[in-house]
Amino acid sequence: MWQYHIIQSSAQFNALAEEWNHLLAESASHVPFLRHEYLYTWWQTLGGGEWQNGELFIITARDETAALRGIAPLFFTQNREGECALLLLGSIEISDYLDLIVRQADLNYFCEGLLASLQGVRNPAWKLLDLYNILDSSPTLPALETAAEQFGWHYQEECLQHSPYIPLPGDWETYLAGINKKQRHEIRRKLRRLEESGIPYRWYIVQNEDELDQEINAFLSLMALDVEKRAFLTEVMRSQMRSAIWAAFRAGWLQLAFLEIEGEKAAGYLNFDYGNQIWVYNSGMDNRFNLYSPGWVLLSYLLKWANENSRTAFDFMRGNEEYKYRFGAVDRFVMHVRLER
Repeated sequence: MWQYHIIQSSAQFNALAEEWNHLLAESASHVPFLRHEYLYTWWQTLGGGEWQNGELFIITARDETAALRGIAPLFFTQNREGECALLLLGSIEISDYLDLIVRQADLNYFCEGLLASLQGVRNPAWKLLDLYNILDSSPTLPALETAAEQFGWHYQEECLQHSPYIPLPGDWETYLAGINKKQRHEIRRKLRRLEESGIPYRWYIVQNEDELDQEINAFLSLMALDVEKRAFLTEVMRSQMRSAIWAAFRAGWLQLAFLEIEGEKAAGYLNFDYGNQIWVYNSGMDNRFNLYSPGWVLLSYLLKWANENSRTAFDFMRGNEEYKYRFGAVDRFVMHVRLER
């Protein structure tokens, strides 16, 4: 029999780091937004101020040897509809993929135990599990639906957002051959325009820890050139992003890349290089360099790098912007699930 425990303090949460990441590496859903260092920094600012308040309510399951077998990384708050709910840590806006943390073979057993352990919980006075950003391919969805039916809970599932990605063949020319002919020509044309322009340019991935703060400032400045992103970048959100970037760098899965033209930063991409995939998190462009299509050029260099370095996928994550499909992305979706007892 597994024992289920509730974690409600930041100190207890922090102490789980090594076990947490070890279990995540073997879990059915192995994504960077479930890493302990990412979710711990998210919790410090409640998602960059997305939530005004919240209470930790992480549920862990351990077997008879005390080995960690499952984590429901939850917190309690009032959801978007004003209902008292348990949500996944990382919800909703800045964490593209969320899930439970458990090996696939253990999912059904863990979900049954999770709902059983929640049955009698009255403090906090939660009404429902309100779970966002679970990939449509996640085996957690049928496991939760089965457990809900067993306990007589109401299960509701809806498609939330497009989340396109590019499966990579491992070779740049093979990748180009696999996309639309017009788009293939466009990529090559834009690369040639810059490369044959005669003006100085370079692209690079940030490696130097001593320069990271300066590079973060430069990236946030590029983001802020866009009106919508400028409004998004409140002081608390800037703090959240800075902490998340540093956490990813220290853990070895940050890919912060820039294209410089004539010594100035023309485009930047904040990606995660994790699980042998590239996860495209955010970007910034300087429109003064639009003649050279800096965003497309840098994206092309990153796709070439990913192919040459044997990454298996280039994940654009949430959003159905047209350029993603023009680069050959195929669709999948993230889901929103509600379970009411």
